[in-house]
Amino acid sequence: MGNVRNLVRMRSATTLWGLPLVSIALGPDPENHEVRGHAHGVLAIGDIATGILAIGGLARGVVAVGGIARGFVAVGGVAVGIVAFGGLAVAAIALGGMAIGLLIAVGGLAIGAIAIGGCAIGFVAVGGLAVGYYAYGDVALGAHVISSTFRSPKAVEFFKRFQ
Repeated sequence: MGNVRNLVRMRSATTLWGLPLVSIALGPDPENHEVRGHAHGVLAIGDIATGILAIGGLARGVVAVGGIARGFVAVGGVAVGIVAFGGLAVAAIALGGMAIGLLIAVGGLAIGAIAIGGCAIGFVAVGGLAVGYYAYGDVALGAHVISSTFRSPKAVEFFKRFQ
């Protein structure tokens, strides 16, 4: 074990729903033929983490936090879920550098039914560059727009509700 560094394995004896309350698995474990630690628990912390609250390089859980995160609520470099926050966020409600949201997207590049961002693309789009059926921005493209050069009466009526 001279070349194995930072090997951490911890699993609580207490369980909930058949899962250990806390599971921590970091680093390779050659004895168990693991290149990465895989933690399974209510609270899972590991290179790969699966649990109710999962924290790791690759995290999967109800709440997932990690480099790549997948969960009901996901936070990470790449986040996928119902609600996602991340560099790349894909969800029903997505917030991130690049946000792709089925319902709402907020980000530098936002794509969704309602999109808000530097570049916003959606049915309702608000941003510096806005592309949508209803679009509001410095440069706005769509059926009903409010831009620096044009104000569609239908767009003015539509966006007035949100003031």
